[in-house]
Amino acid sequence: MTDRVHPSSKPNGTGTAKPSTTSAVATTNPPLKFPPATKTHLHNHPYRPTPTSRHRHNGRRFTCRRCCCLTCFWSILLLIAILLLAAICAAAFYVLYNPHHPAFSVTSLKITQFNITTTADDDTTHLTTKFNLTISSRNPNKKIIYTYNPISITVFSNQVNLSTGSFTNFTSLPNNIFIIHTTTGLTSQILDVDSVTSLKSDLKKKKGLPMKILMDTNLGIKMEKLKMKNIGIQVICYGIHGIVPKSKNATVADTSDAKCKVDLRIKILKWSF
Repeated sequence: MTDRVHPSSKPNGTGTAKPSTTSAVATTNPPLKFPPATKTHLHNHPYRPTPTSRHRHNGRRFTCRRCCCLTCFWSILLLIAILLLAAICAAAFYVLYNPHHPAFSVTSLKITQFNITTTADDDTTHLTTKFNLTISSRNPNKKIIYTYNPISITVFSNQVNLSTGSFTNFTSLPNNIFIIHTTTGLTSQILDVDSVTSLKSDLKKKKGLPMKILMDTNLGIKMEKLKMKNIGIQVICYGIHGIVPKSKNATVADTSDAKCKVDLRIKILKWSF
């Protein structure tokens, strides 16, 4: 019977044993040391705010937004209150005074002189006119007094100035009619070619020369203790036709279809209404 040979568990001195990786690293390599962070390393990681600073920032933004909302709310509420108060005051004023603007009408217009002459030397055309106007001004209000400044009066025919004049200042009492008598005219007014052509064409019409009267002035308003001054007023009267006199006798224009339009120009600061 042969004996079995068992290999020894211990390594032989002549054999090569594979060194352990763990023990080699532990004995030969020193421990790893990380270098301190440099500026370049810090820039690669942006700053992230902490939850506390972010909460403060959001709270500050919420406070500003809340202030803006409250300001807008109270501003709108104040504006609505002012408009409501103005509407109440206007309604109370209308109920107490029931205001109406003044009314005008053309009573008569007489053409006493109307001459168109052309000089041979310089070939210019001149216009000489004279009109007698009677205009009534009525105050339809019961508690309002109108005070008129001097009135400028101009008579037109298709944008051609026929005569100019004025009337002195006067006072129009409540429920009263004031009669304006005045004379307007021109003396040797030079006309251009277009104006001469327009006048000669209108003079051939059966109804006569179409005319408009323009009155411009300022007035004051008195309502018990309340007074307002320098309110602009412009009156335009149209629908007037007149035949030019061919002799020294004056002719009366047709004012049966005449109507007058009144425009008030109320100025608030730099705006006109």
